[in-house]
Amino acid sequence: MATSLVQIRVDDKLKEDVTAIYEQLGLDLSTAVRIFFKRTVAEQGIPFTMKLNYEDKRSYARKKIPQDVMLAMKAMADSAEENGISDLSLDEINAEIATVRNGN
Repeated sequence: MATSLVQIRVDDKLKEDVTAIYEQLGLDLSTAVRIFFKRTVAEQGIPFTMKLNYEDKRSYARKKIPQDVMLAMKAMADSAEENGISDLSLDEINAEIATVRNGN
């Protein structure tokens, strides 16, 4: 299968924040982006809800984690819940990652 290089520009802080989160999940940045792309294709759209809840926005502002990071994490958690995959075990998550890395 032919591959293409995709490059994006983001500010340094955003890259550091998201890389730290993905590392805690056992993912590198490239794998996380590929997972996002595959979910986008599978769902034929953005694979999470894109709306702000005023109460969520206020509660996140009081925390040290940047609001945009918290909102993205909440959106991913909500999407996982909606799609019945929020309770995957670590082994199941790693199997999913391996599948994506193998291009399946």
